[in-house]
Amino acid sequence: MITDLKFIMKTKTILSGIALLCAFGHGVKAQVDIPSRQPNGSGGVIITGELKQWHKVTLTLDGPFANERDAKPNPFTDLAFIVTFTHESGTPSYTVPGYFAADGNAANSSADSGTHWLAHLSPDKMGTWNYRVSFTQGSLAAVSGGGKALQPFDGKNGTFQIAATDKTGRDFRSQGRLQYVGGHHLQFAGSKNYFLKAGPDSPETMLGYVDFDNTQAGKADKVPLKTWQPHVQDWKPGDPTWKDAKGKGLIGALNYLAAKGVNAFSFLTYNAAGDGDNVWPFIEHDDKLHYDCSKLDQWGIVFDHATALGLYLHFKLQENESDDERLGMGRKPGKLSEALDGGNLGPERKLYCRELIARFGHALALNWNIGEENTQSTAEVRDMMKYLHDNDPYDHPIVLHTFPPEMDKVYRPLIGDKSLLTGVSMQTSWKASHQRTLQWRKESAAAGRPWVVAHDEQNSASLGVPPDPGYKGPDGTAVQSAPKGPKGEGYTASEPYTMHDIRKLCLWGNLMAGGAGVEYYFGYKLPENDLVLEDFRSRDKSWDYCRIALDFFRDEKIPVAEMQSANALIGNPKDNNDKYCFAKPGDLYLVYLPNGGSTKLDIKGQYTLQWFNPRDASKGKISTFKENLTAPDANDWLAVIRRN
Repeated sequence: MITDLKFIMKTKTILSGIALLCAFGHGVKAQVDIPSRQPNGSGGVIITGELKQWHKVTLTLDGPFANERDAKPNPFTDLAFIVTFTHESGTPSYTVPGYFAADGNAANSSADSGTHWLAHLSPDKMGTWNYRVSFTQGSLAAVSGGGKALQPFDGKNGTFQIAATDKTGRDFRSQGRLQYVGGHHLQFAGSKNYFLKAGPDSPETMLGYVDFDNTQAGKADKVPLKTWQPHVQDWKPGDPTWKDAKGKGLIGALNYLAAKGVNAFSFLTYNAAGDGDNVWPFIEHDDKLHYDCSKLDQWGIVFDHATALGLYLHFKLQENESDDERLGMGRKPGKLSEALDGGNLGPERKLYCRELIARFGHALALNWNIGEENTQSTAEVRDMMKYLHDNDPYDHPIVLHTFPPEMDKVYRPLIGDKSLLTGVSMQTSWKASHQRTLQWRKESAAAGRPWVVAHDEQNSASLGVPPDPGYKGPDGTAVQSAPKGPKGEGYTASEPYTMHDIRKLCLWGNLMAGGAGVEYYFGYKLPENDLVLEDFRSRDKSWDYCRIALDFFRDEKIPVAEMQSANALIGNPKDNNDKYCFAKPGDLYLVYLPNGGSTKLDIKGQYTLQWFNPRDASKGKISTFKENLTAPDANDWLAVIRRN
């Protein structure tokens, strides 16, 4: 471990003062009693964290003093702190953007000033790692380059040792970084396992949380800040908190999801002027060039806990209402001042991407979603993707979400081997999941860059995935009406459906088309909906069905990356929802019958058959396969046919 004694003593002094602070009110940043200006730091460096493969390793530089409100220089735009980490073998080497972190303990102190500058690494390899600091100062140096070397900070260097990971089970640190590898499924760099996901897409306002500093409800009457009170019971001793034991509700919510066996969740990091209007990373709603150090540190505690729990982070970078000043679907006339650089790639948007990468990019399993129901132009999307790609040292997947009627128009210009898009986050009817997943798999593969296709929002927009029967009164049946516009996306007016329909045609519909999995959206009319949800137990049984599906593919070692839809083999050449076949030809065939019944599987050779129950994970006896399959009853069943 690299240490600087003067820096360590200074840090201990600051933390001792912090310990004397009293508890602060919800949503208010405390002011630490320190002089308005302090001397610059010594230039010392310390390396902290669990110094193990795939773990979060933090380099802290005792750098120039700054306040998060400073303008000349602005510590976020005009001071460029970058660290290059290189393994002793020469590969890999990561150029990691660093960030201003106030006193280095802002999550607990609410400090807005200090001399601490942080950079995070999640190292791939064991052995010796070298680091070298670049620190420059100049107008917009952090987002546009340039500037002059700032001494004595620039050029600091040293080494540290990384041991083997000791994590097992769900913890992503046992498997390594999740990567796009040129196919239809993401793969862990360590274990080489492929990843299928399931979890909540709602609430989009997850980070509109009363326990995060300086978090304000823009629409308090309709979308109050969350307490996550129903999940305080799920917090466990030893789990993280901040300040005066804050955060238990949200940490508990993640514990609940992990305990149910799901492995993903999503959230907006910027929704000013949107449906929720309560999440932004800035010190003020309209100050897009100064970031809130303590709030973002608190976000980071939550995200790091999610990584340890094996929960994939779906970053939705902007909401429809704040992505572009042009008039898109459903937009009202008038300038949208919340749009970063009006939708273009300028200093505001560059800084936003840089700050998120610097603070959270070390996480092992995440994607950057350009925007929820995105309406930016193709050129604007391309520019933003390139900036993310060029500045994210770990090359995390980049996806895009848009309105159902807009998919063809929005996605097709981004298909091809010259695009940086790695997949799509689909919004479509639960009944159209199989067909739309197949469409984007086929079109992207034909263009030379296969996409990872997830179904992350289930229309109708007002309902989504219903609560369990009996939760707060409803019987679990939702009745949707047909959408306005030319495309119904597979459903008609006054059509009732339940969580069982979601399981059959959305969850298994996506997986049997070779999709990457699902996130469940909860609409805005049913209990615990997309804006106000605080109780994930509202869909408790649906999480069971998700776990059963994920466990099946993992435990049965289904080679999803080598498989493809083969519906024609069961007499379904039009890919309708009557029955699905997913196959590794000549080796393995999965046949899913949503409503039982019989079908013929047209294959040659000697195979075994075993029936799998997607409702309770039970299995039938293994028997000799014959070409005619008949399900045990009228429920949904999966036939597993393997070559002898």
